[in-house]
Amino acid sequence: MREHDTYGMVQVQAWHRLHPHQRTYRDPTGMFAIIEGTVIRVQVSRLPGRRQREPKTLWLWWTGPTDDCDLDRIWQVYIRRFDIEHTLRFAKQALGWTNPKPRTPEQADRWTQLILAALTQLRLARPLVADHRLPWQPPLPADRMTPGRVRQGFAQLLHRIGTPATWPKPGKPGPGRPRAGHRHPRRDIQP
Repeated sequence: MREHDTYGMVQVQAWHRLHPHQRTYRDPTGMFAIIEGTVIRVQVSRLPGRRQREPKTLWLWWTGPTDDCDLDRIWQVYIRRFDIEHTLRFAKQALGWTNPKPRTPEQADRWTQLILAALTQLRLARPLVADHRLPWQPPLPADRMTPGRVRQGFAQLLHRIGTPATWPKPGKPGPGRPRAGHRHPRRDIQP
């Protein structure tokens, strides 16, 4: 047991050289393999930001070497990984990271760089955007706003800073696809 600034008293226990009952993993020869690991139990006395909520027990599985297994570092790395997974989930669901179907690795890299630029813009725009929250969401100060909250108020920021593009020209709709034309199926480029 040790004292942590955010989580209070933290108790970490580990059981080494355990394996699951099922043998679902195959080694390179095709035989079923037994994967040994360490089961780690983490119990904390409080949760950050939610003082009224009772903390649950956190169970982790570690498959690394047991001789240099630093239990305090493992559970803290997991907490950090939890934040990273939520960032990836936001990039996929809100920013459409996995929506396009790029044909080449260069296109996929370019799209990923655009998504990272959008995330960076949302982080940098935090102090410039007002909190446009939904009725059930609690108000947040500017330094604690999430990228999703900033995205909700981003339209007002774009209206304030303007755009370098010119206004669209009024006109009639284009002719569309020719009637007699035949659309050929898309051919993917083979590597």
